[in-house]
Amino acid sequence: MHRKWWTLTVVCTATFMLLLDITIVNVALPKIASDLHASFSDIQWVIDAYALTLASVLLTAGSLADLVGRRLVFSCGLALFSLTSLLCGLAPSALFLILARAGQGIGGAIMFSTSLALLAQEFHGRDRGTAFGVWGATIAASAAVGPLLGGVLTEGLGWASIFYINVPIGIAAAVVTRLKVRESRNPEGTRLDWVGTVTFTGALFLLVFAVIRSNAEGWGSTLIVSLLAASAVLLCVFVASQFRQDDAMFDVSLFRKPTFGGGAIVAFTLSASMFAMFLYLTLYLQTILGLSPLQTGLRFLPTTVVAFFVSAAAGKLSARAPVRLLLSGGLALVAIGLLLMRGLGAGSGWTALLPGFIVAGAGVGMVNPPLASTAIGVVPPQRSGMASGINSTFRQVGTATGIAVLGAIFESSIASGLGPKLAGTPISGHTAQIAHAVAGGGTPGLLAAVPPAERVRASEAIHGAFASAMNDILLVGAVVALVGSALALVLVRARDFVSYGAAEPAAAAAAG
Repeated sequence: MHRKWWTLTVVCTATFMLLLDITIVNVALPKIASDLHASFSDIQWVIDAYALTLASVLLTAGSLADLVGRRLVFSCGLALFSLTSLLCGLAPSALFLILARAGQGIGGAIMFSTSLALLAQEFHGRDRGTAFGVWGATIAASAAVGPLLGGVLTEGLGWASIFYINVPIGIAAAVVTRLKVRESRNPEGTRLDWVGTVTFTGALFLLVFAVIRSNAEGWGSTLIVSLLAASAVLLCVFVASQFRQDDAMFDVSLFRKPTFGGGAIVAFTLSASMFAMFLYLTLYLQTILGLSPLQTGLRFLPTTVVAFFVSAAAGKLSARAPVRLLLSGGLALVAIGLLLMRGLGAGSGWTALLPGFIVAGAGVGMVNPPLASTAIGVVPPQRSGMASGINSTFRQVGTATGIAVLGAIFESSIASGLGPKLAGTPISGHTAQIAHAVAGGGTPGLLAAVPPAERVRASEAIHGAFASAMNDILLVGAVVALVGSALALVLVRARDFVSYGAAEPAAAAAAG
């Protein structure tokens, strides 16, 4: 087999593995929370610790790969991801799992930041469109297989097995990378931007931590205001440092082409709207509808199967159709899908979500392949690692921020909905604590602790408040996706792809 196909195989395997660990964990979260006695905040951090470190390290890893070698950095990422996956499976507590997940995120960042750069060095012209289509289909496949595999493993072997499965796959991929993937680097690279690394990582961490804690502490509290202020200061220092350095980790000049910035916005809004929503949809299916992890995975199949097939078609179509229409249309479908999921009530079944699942899945599949071309199709080849890292950073920041913001709205909405419905009951004075437990998937245990005389009323109140909160965050997610759709239509331009040979020849000709 030709070297470029080995490269595609390894990159897709690594991408599948690291993205699988987002969707596969969602299904297992209620079981993890029960076994490790985790709170709602802990549950958020199991997801966000991974997304946060993934986002924080992507830029550094991309720049480092350009400097010392993309194959070398990619291999190190595989090794670290495999090791920390083992530690996740061995976690005796929620805190240990959160820290191990953070380590997984670092390994994932190192792999993800170099993925598109490795593909770009081997594929050109129409072949690049095909490679990106396969890569996009891999992303969709990870979403398709994740919930189902998570359900099977969690029920059959326990939740730790969802992490152990990464170890042999990671080792095999590392061996193939060493033997079959070509090394490449930026010959003009000099040194790593440590100022940028520290300030960007710190700013992002403080921002997401503030959002996660905002509902418990209050947006006006001293802690939250201080965290946001410190994040803003670090971000300003980071931006200033990038303008003053020749070897900056974040080349601001890349954003001179609107297409590059448009692609980053699309990556952020897709993750903040749809991918962040999977956590709350999982909680709804398992804790309110009472589905098992396996049953939950099966319910997600319509979304992910549609995404897989649409993604494969979009990869081929991106070489002939304007990328901006694919990106904008895909996000519009995501928004429509999220809106179709609204209207949930206390007695709604999972089929109420089905039309939205299908439409949103088509939108996700339409966005992923052309999104890859906006990351590296408009930049010089020697900047491909950095460009890939920037785009992937926006994707992961979107996931982390989306989970945090939606979580704050979600818990607040549940508390507001429970107040009137529990008025006059013995538990009416504990609305905030009940809302926190419900948002964290603790509904079954909570109802068991309610006095029998009030259990039916409490159950109806909780189910109604949960459904109402889901409707609220689905609307927020739809608005985010629509904003991304509009900006993609305005910012992404076919002529930006011409300079470095991106695979959009038909679109460029159509643009004149």
